[in-house]
Amino acid sequence: MSDKATRHRDKMKKIKAARDRMMETKTEEKGLIVIHTGPGKGKSSSAFGMLVRCIAHGMPAAVVQFIKGAWGTGERDFFAEHFADKVTWVTSGEGFTWETQDRERDIAAAQAGWNKAKALIRDPEIRFVLLDEINIALRYEYLDIDEVVEFLLTEKPEMTHVVLTGRNAHDKLVERADLVTNMKLVKHPFRDGIKAQKGIEF
Repeated sequence: MSDKATRHRDKMKKIKAARDRMMETKTEEKGLIVIHTGPGKGKSSSAFGMLVRCIAHGMPAAVVQFIKGAWGTGERDFFAEHFADKVTWVTSGEGFTWETQDRERDIAAAQAGWNKAKALIRDPEIRFVLLDEINIALRYEYLDIDEVVEFLLTEKPEMTHVVLTGRNAHDKLVERADLVTNMKLVKHPFRDGIKAQKGIEF
C-alpha cells in the first residue's frame, strides 16, 4: 500500500471513530417540523423527494398545495397515477396571487386548505404531511401565523413529520421548527429570458 493510501486509510479510520461516537449520542426519534425556504429553486422538489422516501418506507402521506394549486404539475399527475392509494392530495389554491387578484378569494382558499391540512395532520395513520407553498400564504397573512405555529406544537402527533415550503418563511415558524433549509439562488435561467420548463419547474 502506498504512503498516500495508508494516510487516507488512517484518516478515514479516525473520522469513522469520531462519527461512531457522535452517533451513539443520537438516540431519540420524533416527528419533525421541516421548513424549505429561501429564494433558490428546489424547495418543493426536495419535499417531494422526501415524499417518495416515505412511500418507500410504507408511511402513509398527504400533500396540501397552497397558492399554486390551479397549476397542472408533473408531481401531482405522477402521484395521482402511481400512488393514489398511498398519498392523499388536496389542491387548495387558484394560482399565484398576481393571477387571482382577489385577496378575499385567496384567503378563503388558504383557510380551506389549512382546515384540511389540520385534519390530515391530526390523523394518526398519516405519518408525513407536505404543506406546499404555505409560507407564501403566511407571508400574505392569508393564515394566522400564531395559530399555525400553536397547532403544530400542540396538536401534531408525536411521530408525524410536517414539511412547509415556500419563500420567506416566517421567523416564528423558523424559530420553532426542527429542520430549516434556506435555498440560495446562484443562477436562474428566468433572468436570461428562459420560461419555466416542464420537468424542471412543474
